[in-house]
Formats: sequence, C-alpha cells, structure tokens
Amino acid sequence: MDIRKKLGQRIKVIREEKELSQKDIAYAADLDRSYIASVENGKRNISIINIEKIAHALKVSVKTFFEDPIFS
Repeated sequence: MDIRKKLGQRIKVIREEKELSQKDIAYAADLDRSYIASVENGKRNISIINIEKIAHALKVSVKTFFEDPIFS
C-alpha cells in the first residue's frame, strides 16, 4: 500500500476516534476541509509541515501517526 494511503488512513482513524469532523481538523490546522479529505484518501503528497499541523489539531505527536502496524 502507498505511504500516502497509509498515512491518510491513520489520520482518519485518529480523527474518528476523537469524534472530530474533517471541518474541525481543517479549522484547527488552518487548512482547507477538502485538503484534509484528499489527505485521508491518500491523494495528496502531504508536506511535513502539514503533517505537524494536523497532528497539533488532533492533539497527538507526529510520531503517533507512524506508530501503527500498518507501517510495518
């Protein structure tokens, strides 16, 4: 599986666990909702800066995104 899809799935799982909408995360990260959707769908080559923004919006560390068996 493509790393973009893996990361997108992980972000989506964390967001849903926290019961947040894409709009909530987009607002907190100062990103567009459609951008968040495309990241979660693995259609964006997301920058490390935006990974950090999304992590901050979700109140997790960047490391959390990669601490999952999906990345093994």
